[in-house]
Amino acid sequence: MIKTADLYDHFSEHLQIADPILTNFGGRRAFYGKITALKVFEDNSLVRESLQRPGDGDVLVVDGGGSLRCALLGDQLAELGRDNGWSGLIINGCIRDSEVLAALDIGVKALNTNPVKSVKRGEGQADIPVRFAGIWFHPGAYVYADADGIAVSARKLLNVESH
Repeated sequence: MIKTADLYDHFSEHLQIADPILTNFGGRRAFYGKITALKVFEDNSLVRESLQRPGDGDVLVVDGGGSLRCALLGDQLAELGRDNGWSGLIINGCIRDSEVLAALDIGVKALNTNPVKSVKRGEGQADIPVRFAGIWFHPGAYVYADADGIAVSARKLLNVESH
């Protein structure tokens, strides 16, 4: 299992550490992968489009502008992501169906919960760097997440499982 504390101890010069503003909601408590990034606001259309594609163990990072007014992920989209091979999601916004998400084998970190659905207008941007929690998430960089936090590295850290 990858632990962000151990990564920091061995690779701190290669890491950005996110401010501790996100909570674990998924059944997979530790996850990592290459970043795919989205910037949306109260519209989860691009989240669905992304999770419909093969994830290949990647992590979908969604900058929802920090909005707490609606959820950008629910149980159906989380199941879609799990079934298509995504390792997890990191969301600067809310999720819903939190009890179901807690039982799914996918990592989910978000600001909070809200039962309200998002709109579906197809708005947002994909494959651009996004910034929240005090750090940058660049598409193609690597993100490591666990109960202690989130670490981002521009390159894959080799043999991370052995540390």
